[in-house]
Amino acid sequence: MKNYRAAIAGVGACAALALCVGIVYPRQKPAPATVQVHLVLTDQSLSDDGEIPAIQKENLQVKQGKNVLRLEQLIPAQGDNAALQLFLLIDDTCDSQIGNNLNDLREFIKAQPPTTMVGVAYMSNATIQVAQNLTVDHDLAANAIRLPRGITSTMDSPYLSLISLVKAWPQQKVRREVILVSDGIDRLRNESEWSGPETSMAMRTSPGRPARPVAPMSTMPSISLDADTASSVSQQFGVIVHSIYSPGVGRLGRNAWEQQLGQSGVAKITDETGGEYFALGTQNPVSFKPYLDRLQRIFGNQYYLVFQAIPKKKPGLQRVQISTNVAKADIGAANNVWVPAMASGGD
Repeated sequence: MKNYRAAIAGVGACAALALCVGIVYPRQKPAPATVQVHLVLTDQSLSDDGEIPAIQKENLQVKQGKNVLRLEQLIPAQGDNAALQLFLLIDDTCDSQIGNNLNDLREFIKAQPPTTMVGVAYMSNATIQVAQNLTVDHDLAANAIRLPRGITSTMDSPYLSLISLVKAWPQQKVRREVILVSDGIDRLRNESEWSGPETSMAMRTSPGRPARPVAPMSTMPSISLDADTASSVSQQFGVIVHSIYSPGVGRLGRNAWEQQLGQSGVAKITDETGGEYFALGTQNPVSFKPYLDRLQRIFGNQYYLVFQAIPKKKPGLQRVQISTNVAKADIGAANNVWVPAMASGGD
């Protein structure tokens, strides 16, 4: 009888142990499928003077939501990987006072290394007029810079002009960056969309573009509707946008409210694409040289970051967060990376 009770007790203990094991070690979910993506990041110090701290792959962490992603490579954009395609976009609505800064731009272009191709284009009528396509002949590119026309039309939008450039830019495995010189004021949307209160939805059309609904008009304007699109398109195609503020002509160019909205729209794009925005309030800076020197420092401290991202059923931009444990480092990168759709049959 004692042996029988001991056997029963042993079975009960084993069952309890099995139950505990099931609780302590729950079934693990399979790791999500991933795809390889890359973006360009800048390693900047918190101060313009002094040596920029070096970073290694081991010093970085990339998160997509709550998931820590696997890093594969951190490749310095130097030597054989130093190729850079740089487009200078100048707004044709800029005031003629920018003339004193054009020589700064020319000298900056001429000082670029042989690995940098430079193009020059002017923004007007919601598109661009290319004065010089991408070339390694830096003198040729510098000579393409002219004084902006200083006139306005009903179709002036630096955001649609930027979109036109980015979408037409052939994709290659090199850095692609823009220096945009503008006041950021969207003259195409402003006059018609913020003229006064309305009670119904309207449809807005632009030549060559489908009709789009426009929210009820208001006496309190905000940044351009196209700033978000320009930012998303630039991130989708991996283009980093930098910008220098230069006052524009006309009534809107003199309006302090419009100036601030224009700066906010362009600053949003530069921040979200991993670029830099330079402005001296709403004044034209005496010289662009300090800004251009800072940009040259940026170009010299960039990396290609290759990592595994988690795809969704459809391709699209996915938010990523990049951090480092290197003291005094300041990481600049796009907020989002374009992730292809998951392979057929994925969850």
